[in-house]
Order: sequence, then structure tokens, then C-alpha cells
Amino acid sequence: MTTVTASRRAVLGGGGFALAFTVIARGGKAWAIGSPWPQSGDAAAAAADGHPAFAPNAFIRIDRSGPVRLVMPNIEMGQGAYTGQATIMAEELDIGLDQLIVEHSPPNEQLYAMPALKMQATGGSTTIRGGWEVFREAGAVARSMLVAAAGQAWNVDPATCTTDRGVVHHAASGRSSTYGALAQAAGRQPVPHHVTLKDPKDFKLIGKSWRRLDTAAKVDGSMAFGIDARAPGMMIAAVATCPVYGGRLKSVDESAARAIPGVKDVIRLADTVAVTGTHYWAAKSGLEALDIAWDLGANTDLSSDGLAKAMGEASKNGSAIVAREVGDLSHGGKTIEAIYQMPALAHAPMEPLNALVHVRPDACEIWLGTQVPTRVVDAAVKVTGLPADKIIVHNQYLGGGFGRRLEADSAEQAIALAKQVPYPLKMIWSREQDIRHDIPRPPYYDRISAVVDGDGYPLVWRDRVTSDSVGRRWAPVTLRKDGLDPDTVEGAEEPPYDLPNLKVEWVRHDMPGGRPVGWWRGVGPTHNLFKVESFIDELAHAAGKNPVAYRRALLKKNPRALGVLNLAAEKFGWGRPCPNRIGHGVALAAPFGSFICVMLETEVTAAGEIRMRRAVAAVDCGIVVNPNTVEAQVQGGLVFGWTGALYSQLTYENGAIQQSNFNDYRMMRINETPAIEVHVVPSAEHPGGIGEVGTAIAAPALGNAVFAATGVRIRKLPIDRALLIADKSVDNTALASVAPLAVIAGAALAVGAVGVATAARPAPSGDDR
Repeated sequence: MTTVTASRRAVLGGGGFALAFTVIARGGKAWAIGSPWPQSGDAAAAAADGHPAFAPNAFIRIDRSGPVRLVMPNIEMGQGAYTGQATIMAEELDIGLDQLIVEHSPPNEQLYAMPALKMQATGGSTTIRGGWEVFREAGAVARSMLVAAAGQAWNVDPATCTTDRGVVHHAASGRSSTYGALAQAAGRQPVPHHVTLKDPKDFKLIGKSWRRLDTAAKVDGSMAFGIDARAPGMMIAAVATCPVYGGRLKSVDESAARAIPGVKDVIRLADTVAVTGTHYWAAKSGLEALDIAWDLGANTDLSSDGLAKAMGEASKNGSAIVAREVGDLSHGGKTIEAIYQMPALAHAPMEPLNALVHVRPDACEIWLGTQVPTRVVDAAVKVTGLPADKIIVHNQYLGGGFGRRLEADSAEQAIALAKQVPYPLKMIWSREQDIRHDIPRPPYYDRISAVVDGDGYPLVWRDRVTSDSVGRRWAPVTLRKDGLDPDTVEGAEEPPYDLPNLKVEWVRHDMPGGRPVGWWRGVGPTHNLFKVESFIDELAHAAGKNPVAYRRALLKKNPRALGVLNLAAEKFGWGRPCPNRIGHGVALAAPFGSFICVMLETEVTAAGEIRMRRAVAAVDCGIVVNPNTVEAQVQGGLVFGWTGALYSQLTYENGAIQQSNFNDYRMMRINETPAIEVHVVPSAEHPGGIGEVGTAIAAPALGNAVFAATGVRIRKLPIDRALLIADKSVDNTALASVAPLAVIAGAALAVGAVGVATAARPAPSGDDR
């Protein structure tokens, strides 16, 4: 058992881990984090929540009758956050998951900012790993006060009482009382100075597979997402924004739109025009009927080709900030170098961005799904001029976020539109608006090299990342004093392998015209792990070694990483022979405080089509709250990451994004998805993150499998199928008899973004897969 005191709360904060983008208060606001012990704002929050009989902290409300209500500081967007948070609190509170209901938290940094991010935000796979102590202690504090109330009422030592499923028992006297009956008396108890947490061996809920609390409502359609919100007298708005970032609305002829039945108003912003109507079809039809003239501004010269060229030049000659440098970099010898490129990516959540807003003279009320409720409040204050206490945000379930709803730009646009009309206005972005005006993941241009010894293992490892910075705009406080954005090198700065002589650096290259870039599911590791794990594979093949054996040799000092590698190899059956143009790929990493290894069997047809046949993942994410959630998140994350690797990119021409909908920004389909096995390592370590782990490791596992099947090394995403087409005039096995990359002695040689190896090696076999 663990005893926790209130004074230790400050040092427990981050749960023993560091986050690349930990943030603190903005704009001079007072800094605080959610606490299991009472805070100054608890009373007001409880009063606004219906004056529950017992509200020992910001998270737990117990009424005299009815289920326990748990207020969720992190939002639910499909990742199982509500079930995970509730399970942890319920474990220490000693209630069942069938005895509680969950509620969205209101915007309140003081009460609901979590230690990991130090703000009220959901992202970075931080919900469980960042809230583990807080959620446990919140339940333990409440339970302690309920037991104390029972002991006082029965005139017995509280230590002689036990709890089970929301009831306090005193075995010696045969008395018992429900939490509801004790609630009012518990509220009068002094707050304990310390609480004792359960020994993990006594867990009843944590570690078991439970159905998610939100499943039933999703099945029967009763769950309310942001797009479902309604208000009396509301109108629907469809919007169009200038196709080029920084452009303006020049003029609009609205006469044809006004003639469409159901159209109400035409509203203008500096770069946007909206049509409101009694229903969405009227608003959409009215928008399409507008004759709009745009002033495209100064950013029309942007193209994807030009951007790639500029990033390549910056990578070669730009000024770099050293993220980490260790050991002796002076070793000479055989040097291997490669260049990896990754495109800008849209988020494309299934539920497009939306918000229902009613701006009144004395208040602004907003219904939406957001990962950052307090930033929505900030946006409303900015647009309306109202004080923050007059902004009411009703957060809803999110139909996907992936980082897009970490932004408040669409909410700000909806508020600015609603400010111009007297009625509640529900703005819904079309899929085209959503993709063309995303705040995308930035593109990356990475140059990586290694000096290898006589056995092909790295003596010196160098990695140079070139990209824009998300943190510079989103949370400038996250930048190091020298200007480094830690997210740009997360997953590259400290690889899991034994690399004693290492230098990792970052070259800042801003998107042209000040275009903003944003977090994307998996953040920095999504691009860094693709590069690192692909390059480790390249080194293994250059050395003529089995890629699993090669990794094992570099993981002798990292038992958890070695453990998932060995488990995956055992469950996958690594080493068995492969038929022609079928290959096995492996990728391993330690993102978000967890360890994962994925092995993938992939077939590449003679026409260059990729068919993933089977995947096995081994995961060590510390203490597992709900194995069902871990399995689902790894599976879903892999599919999300493979979609990006196979299909996803945003391209620019004349300053505008060319993609518009799922016809040209397509999703991976169910028939393309391989069977995915997930094996979880039992662990007593602090919980790690899981929501983005699968996404971050997906691309390198696929790229390495494609190489094993074809001999074509993938260094640029999405994968170009034209490179994989078999030459009909040559035996297909010849494609596999080429080395992984150019190798030279004494100096680095830059190779193309996608390379086909040139030196002979045997056709694919079980030994080198």
C-alpha cells in the first residue's frame, strides 16, 4: 500500500515522467492543477453542479440517492478516457462501474488542469499516465471521509470498517450504510492529511477488461456529440473561407442565395462568408449559389515542390539547434546516410468541426466538442468582449479529435459569425472546408547518418530534423531557452538503442506565409520513429544481419524494450520463410512512456499494390487500467498510422491545399486491414500513454515489410506504388536481390528520398526477415 499526504501532492504532479510539450499558465492567469484535496474553487463548482451532499474534490459528487457522479477532467473522443478515469477513481472509492455516471467538466483551469500538461487539455497520450495519482487519490480521499462519517455515527474506530460497492460495513456490530446515506455527514468530516492507496494485488477493477461506459449510448444513438447540439430558434450556417491562407474576401453577390427557400442571412468576416438557413441543406445550397470574389493575397506562390526544395536547402545549410549531443563523434569509418521526407497531414475526424453559439448582450453560450475548453473561453472573450464568467461552454463528446480539436480557430469563427445575428447559430464545416482549412501536421525533411564498425553497428549516430514548430505558436513556453521545440525531436533524441555517440539537432523552417501547423495524433514520434526505425533496418541489412537480431544486440541495456521485441517475435513466429514478394517487417520504440514492437507480414503485388496480411504488436505500457482499451487503441492507432503511410498527404499549388474530401484524402478501408494481435506485457511500472503509440510505430513497420518483400527502401511518405511495380521482363525475385542503400567508406553520401538498393543479396528468406 502507498500512503500519500496532501503536502506531497505538488511533488507527485507529473507522475515521474517528462512530457515534451508540458505547458503552464497563459496570459498571466493563476497557475493551478486539479487536486484530490479541496481547493478554493470547489464550493462554487459544486454549487453549479446542483449542490451535491458530498463533494470532497472537483471530481466526485455523491447525492443522497442515485449513482455516484464523476466529473471528467479529460474529454472523451473515442480513446476510452472516461472509462479509464472512472475506473481508477472507482477502484479507490470502492464502487462498481455500474454504480456511477460520468459528466463533462466545465472549463476551469484551477480545478481540471492535469499535472502532465498543466492545463485543461486532452492530448499527448497523457490522460492515464498524467492523472494516475490524482484519480486514485481523489477516490481515496472521498472513501476516507465516508468511512470516517460512518465511524463517527457508530462510535467505532474507522479502521475497523470496510467498504464494498458503495457501502460501509462494520463487521463486529453488523452495521452498514450506503454512501448516499453517509454523504451529508461525510461532507462535514475534516479532510484527511493523508490517504492510503490500495496495494495493486487488491485491485478489483484496474487490470480487468470492462465494457466502456459510453458504448451503450453510441449504439442506441443517445450520445450527444457537438454536431447534435440544438437550441430553440437556432439557424444553421455553412461557411467558405478564402482558399489561400492570408487571403481576404473581396466581394460577394448574394442575390441568387437569397432566392433559395430556407436561407436566412449572409454573413461576412474578413476572410470568410457564411450563409445561414433553417436547415443545413438550405445553408449549403445558399453558399454554393453565392458569387464570391477572393483577394488571394501574397501567398499564392506556395507549391509542394517548392516547399520540399526549400526544406532540403535548409536541411543542408540551415542553422541548427543541438537537441542532444553525447559521446565522441570523431570516429571515422564506413558512413551510411539517408534522407527521409514526410508530408503535411490533415486530421480529417469523422465529425467535421462545428459549434453552436448564442451571443447575447449579457452572455455567450457555446455547445461544441473540444480538447481545450478554456481556450474556447479565451476565444469568446476575445471576440465578444464579455468577461470570462459570462462565457458558458457546454462540452460534448467528440467524434474524433486527433489534435485538430486542440485548436480554437473554428470556435472563434463560429463566435464571430454568431455575434452578428440575434439567434443561436450552429456552424458546421463541410468536409471540404475541414480539409482545406485544417491546421495540419507540418512536413518534415530528415537527414540521418551513422558511422558503423566492422560488424555494422553504429559507432556514431547523427540525426538532423528540419521542420516548422507547433509549440512555437501553440505553447511558446514549451520551447527551450535556445529556441528548440522538444516535440520536433521526440522519439529521435533518445532512441531505445545503445548509441553512446550521438548528435541530434533541429533546423527550424517555418511554413511560408506564416501558415500555422498543429499537433497530429502521435505528434513528434510519428515522423521520428519512421525515420529512426527505418534507418535501423537499413543498417541491419547493410551489415547482412537479421533485423531482429541486430536490434537485440543494441537493446542489452534496455530490458523493457528487449522484452517487447522478444514477445512480438515469439507470437509472430519471426524467422519463418516467406514466398516471393511477401516480406516481414519489424519496428520498435518507446513513445509516450510505453514500449511497443510491431511485426507485420505484407504482400506487394506485381502491380505495386500493398496488402497487409497479419500484424502482431507487443506492448509494455506499465500498469494496465483496462486491457480492452489498450488493445483497441493499439489496433486503431495502427490503422490510423497505416492510413497516413499508404495514402495521406496535403499538397499545395498556387498557395492552396489541393485535397478536399475522402476521394482524394482517402481512409484505409476495413478490407485493407490485416488481422491485428495485441499482446500486453504484465507490468507494475507507472502507466504509460497508449492512445498514440500505435500510430507512431505503424509507418516504419510497414516500410520495413515493403522493403523485405521488394528490396525497395521507402524513405518518403505516402508510399509511391509506382516504385513497387515489378518489371515484367525480369524475374520478380531480382527485386529482392539489391542492397538497402548506398554505402561508402569515410564520408556520408546523401541518397534520394526513396531508394532502391544496388548491391546483391539473397532473395527473401526466413533468415533475414
